[in-house]
Amino acid sequence: MEGENSIHAASTSSVEEAAAQIDHATAASKCRPCGCFHDTLKAIGDAIPATARPDRLSSAIEAGKAVLTDRTYDCLGCKVCHPALAVNALNGSGTKLEIDPCPAEAAEAHAGWPPFPGDYTVLRYRASVAVCTLNAGDLVEPIVRSGEDAISIVGTLHTENLGIERIITNVLANPNIRFLVLCGADSRQAIGHLPGQSLLSLGRSGIDERGRIIGANGKRPILKNVGGEAVEHLRRSVEIADLIGVDDLNAILRRVRACAARDPGPADPFPSIQELHPITGYLPERMTGDPAGYFVLYVDRVRGALSLEHFGNNGVLNMVIEGRAAAELYIPAIEKGLVSRLDHAAYLGRELARAEAALLTGAGYVQDGAPEARPANPSHDLMRLL
Repeated sequence: MEGENSIHAASTSSVEEAAAQIDHATAASKCRPCGCFHDTLKAIGDAIPATARPDRLSSAIEAGKAVLTDRTYDCLGCKVCHPALAVNALNGSGTKLEIDPCPAEAAEAHAGWPPFPGDYTVLRYRASVAVCTLNAGDLVEPIVRSGEDAISIVGTLHTENLGIERIITNVLANPNIRFLVLCGADSRQAIGHLPGQSLLSLGRSGIDERGRIIGANGKRPILKNVGGEAVEHLRRSVEIADLIGVDDLNAILRRVRACAARDPGPADPFPSIQELHPITGYLPERMTGDPAGYFVLYVDRVRGALSLEHFGNNGVLNMVIEGRAAAELYIPAIEKGLVSRLDHAAYLGRELARAEAALLTGAGYVQDGAPEARPANPSHDLMRLL
């Protein structure tokens, strides 16, 4: 047999290298349910009969078979794939074994994950480490550009309640994530949010019966949209690494690699992640007027102010409100009953925000118009009526 003759021709060092790589895979818990390891042991066994194998290779293969568990994934896209290296060692020794145990697919994002939007960058689905830079948004890009293939997702965290809930939901939706590295400055320490400290406390102690994170020092570390079951699953399956306050890229990447080296493989999936399917936005078929009247909004650049005029539906001007900020206009408009419909209130808020930005930046503004539109007379912008 060609395989039999070839293995006898293999150098002792090649056989030793192949056996050593199989030993590494045998010792790695993530390899035991992995298709790479399953396929490698079977392929070598099929290609090289037991009677033709060197004892060192045979003992390594038998030890590997003894620890195999049910196959749960084909390939994790690991930076170092020990089964593939074992095959490479045998093929590089002069043997002609046609073994392709590893699909060698590049790790990539996974459709539908993460399930919820947020301030993050997705790198690859099958990687084991998530990185949270807390309030240090400037750390995200360097970490992404590092090309570290152990990182699954990188993002920030600014709140000790909704932000942590979003992290829990998105992390549990990917069972490959087994580590969460916290780095960068904790946010808003002066007013007490402390989401980083709160997330560490969650990992240590969980939540109480009210959903409050035990030991958290933030102002409102109460989780209302994830329950105790999800929190406990996170605590069992994801290790939180504390690098809070560290902004050195090399130190962060060293911790990432140290975590990835201990990757135990995917956790048990969490089955009851909340799924909210967005509805498609739409516009009304026809405009419904507000019984309370309508507004005309001016950007008065000469006086450096916003002027909001209110008209009754009979066309009679009945009030003028002036101010420099959007809130200075919409609050009195609401309190004085000039808005009676929610859609009209939403429209007013949008237009006031646009007008305020135009006043501050000098950009053109047309009421209910496209942002890039420019008025004919920028010194005193008269807007068209809604």
